[in-house]
This record gives sequence, structure tokens and C-alpha cells, in this order.
Amino acid sequence: MSKKVAIIATASASGEMGGAERFHAGLRNSLGAYDVDAKIVPVIPDESTFQAILQSYLKCYDLDLTMFDGIITTKAPAYVARHPNHVCYLQHTMRYFYDMFDVEFPAADTSLKEQREWVQYLDTASLLSPNIKRVFTIGEEVKDRLLKFNGIHSEVLYQATTLTGFRHGAFDYLFMPGRLHRWKRVDLVIQAMAYVRAPVQLLISGVGEDEAGLKELAESNPRIVFLGRVSDGELLNYYADALAVPFVPYREDFGLVAVEAFHSAKPLITCSDSGEPARMTTAYDAGLICDPTPESVARAIDTLYSSPAIARKLGENGWRHVRGTTWDTTAKTIVKALGFQSHAS
Repeated sequence: MSKKVAIIATASASGEMGGAERFHAGLRNSLGAYDVDAKIVPVIPDESTFQAILQSYLKCYDLDLTMFDGIITTKAPAYVARHPNHVCYLQHTMRYFYDMFDVEFPAADTSLKEQREWVQYLDTASLLSPNIKRVFTIGEEVKDRLLKFNGIHSEVLYQATTLTGFRHGAFDYLFMPGRLHRWKRVDLVIQAMAYVRAPVQLLISGVGEDEAGLKELAESNPRIVFLGRVSDGELLNYYADALAVPFVPYREDFGLVAVEAFHSAKPLITCSDSGEPARMTTAYDAGLICDPTPESVARAIDTLYSSPAIARKLGENGWRHVRGTTWDTTAKTIVKALGFQSHAS
């Protein structure tokens, strides 16, 4: 008889399908091969005020999950959910109460600091629950943060991509996919293009809160093209024929963009403070690490354009490292952590 498992998924109020949603779908689908009937249970958190944040924690705490044999939680505040067989596969906590607090609130008053303490207290108490059998994190960046702020040890379990059909094509342009949000620092690459000597285009896909401002910043440079939202098939094609994939976020938790670039045998251009993408790029020798300045990013772009053999070699290095990362490995580990038999059907 199949085991019933709930994946408690914090969902976007807009219904947008992003990296977190792909993560939940990949996890659900892969568990099915191990005779686990996994259901995504969406919870839409409200972070508009601190009182709303506390209500979101309470909403997860009050979930009735007794009909399931186990639960998997992935993001704040889902891990406050109660169940005697609970595995946390942590994507991230509410980062603006953690490593991004000083960035977002440089002049924080006593009230904001108290809110941060409350959130960190709730997270720590919840994640130390004896009902949580194992705590996994999606990367070293999240693992280090959890240890630094909450004193909690965890195990890194890299996720796979849900995309299939990657191919290795030409090396024609720069391709930068993802959410157009300030933490992703798309503006850094746009500014870098003013210093790039190579006759190469920058194609930017995705939507987000900062789209209008980024388009305004780029409007004087005809080499920069905004593609908007693209289909999975288009995404695969843009990856396949890219010279390189610039991905320069600030302290990124994981960075599926990096993994998908490597699957396409494309080198990554990232920054020394970009978190997990920088770790992967260094470990795999799969791209160039820059200082977070437009001039440094521009030099990396020019280097790869003028040395296609180097670009190809770095891309191949990345591909060799990620080709064995599958959702099956992830599912097998999670199933074992839940105490179920891990025999694939």
C-alpha cells in the first residue's frame, strides 16, 4: 500500500511557476517511483506585515495532516507544521530576517530587531522539534546560514532540474534567465555591457518586481534584449546556443540557473559573493568568478568571447559534474529519512 506524504509548499499568491514550484513538482514526481503518494499542500503566506507573518506561521501550525504517513517541508513558515514523521528539506528561511536583514533594513529600529529575534526563535524551536527526523538543505550556503543563525546542523542534498531535453549548441550570445529582482543583480550585468568590447548580445528572460527599472537602465544599449517570460522549450534553446550564462545574485541559496547552464555545457559567469553558484563554479571549474563590479564582469565576458576553446572546456566541466544529479537520488534519500522502504517500483 502506498505511503501518503504531504509536501507543504509555500505558494505564490499570483500562482506564478518559479524555481520553488518546480522544486516541489520534481520532488512529488520522483517520490512516486518509490510507491509514495505525494501530494503538494499549498500554503500562501502573507508577509505584508509582521502580524501577517505570525498569522502565516499559525496557519501552518494548525494544518491537519493526520491523514498522511509523513510530511516534507521546504520553506518558512511551513516547517512549524506538526506531524510525528517530518523531514525538512530546507530551501530557505525568511532571508530578510537573516543574512539580508542589514541589506534590507540598514537603519533598523528596536521594533524591527525584535521582530527578527522572534522569527529566528520560532524557526529554531520548530526545526529542533524531535518530530523532525532529518534536516536537509539545498546547498552549503543554506547549511552555513542555518548553523550560524540557528545553531542547527543539516545535510546538503542537491536538487536536480525538472527540465529535460538539454542540448549542447553554438556559443553565440549571453543568456541571463530568472526572476528580475534586486537580489539577482541583473543590473550589474546590464552595467557591465557598457564595458564589454566583444560584439555580443545579452538576452534576458523572465519577469519580476524590478523589470521596469531594469529596462530603463538598459534602454540606451541596443545589444540588450528582454525576452519576457519564455516557455520551457524556448528556455532550453536559449541555454543551448549561449556563449555563457551570467548569474550574479547576492548570496544565492542554490541557483537552478547554474545547474541548467551546466546541463547545457555552458560556462557560468558569477561573482565571489554569489553564494552557491560561486561554490559550484569553483568546485567544478565550470566558469569564471568575478568581483561584483561591472568592469570585472565585462572582463569575464570578453575573455570567454575571445577564447571559445576556454568557454567550451569550462562548459564541459560543468556538464560532467551535474549529469549524474537526478531526482531519483533525492527521492531515495528522502524516502529513507521518512523511514519507508526505498525500493523503486
